[in-house]
Amino acid sequence: MRAGLTLRELDRKQFLANLEACASVYAAAMNPPAEQLPGRYVIMERHSGYGAFRAIAAIMLPDGGEAAASTTPGGQAMGSTVLVGQAIGSAAPGGQATGSAAPGGETAQGTRPQLVGFAYGFHGSGGQWWHDVVRRAAASALGAGTADDWFGDSLEIAEVHVLPAHQGQGTGLAMMLRLTAGRPERAAVLSTMDANTRARRLYHGLGFTDLLTGFEFPGTDLPYAIMGAPLPLPGASPGEARPDKPSRW
Repeated sequence: MRAGLTLRELDRKQFLANLEACASVYAAAMNPPAEQLPGRYVIMERHSGYGAFRAIAAIMLPDGGEAAASTTPGGQAMGSTVLVGQAIGSAAPGGQATGSAAPGGETAQGTRPQLVGFAYGFHGSGGQWWHDVVRRAAASALGAGTADDWFGDSLEIAEVHVLPAHQGQGTGLAMMLRLTAGRPERAAVLSTMDANTRARRLYHGLGFTDLLTGFEFPGTDLPYAIMGAPLPLPGASPGEARPDKPSRW
């Protein structure tokens, strides 16, 4: 990763506090139709309540170091989002961080941490929409036994996004290794566009294989690939166990 970039694990409360910033990164990375963003926001909020939820934030620190929090007289962090007590910048659609207003009304551009990427996942189980749809399709195409091998005890990686200006610098790789480190599940599964994308190449490089290709989720005609990899992922440090508590800074 580039200098000044750090990874932090967020618990559910911290993730929800920064959901607006995460949604902005999603919008900049994926460029979806504007009318789809409110629904994506609701989906991410719902995902945070699933079992064994885990989120990783990639944060660019100002001046390559840690910044002091900007607070109002009442002690609340300024800006629309907070990260473990510190104000964090949102990404505008063009991929640039928006500044927070300083007490004198000036925009404090570049003086607070900027969220440049995030990833999260959770334990897959029955009753979750993606899990149920994909497991049924896998059972039909691959057999019930194979579907159970992959989806019976799985970490479902729901979102992995990096701002366009920060892509290709190892951020996605670092987040994936941190997200999956020390997980108790026997496999990680995800879906991505069925094309030769940067994300697809990253997943293949991490040991993910194609379980289903040309897969169309209900309500869309876009082709997806369903991918899976045994845990731990190749390249993960054997000693990189999941901490008991989220990282603090």
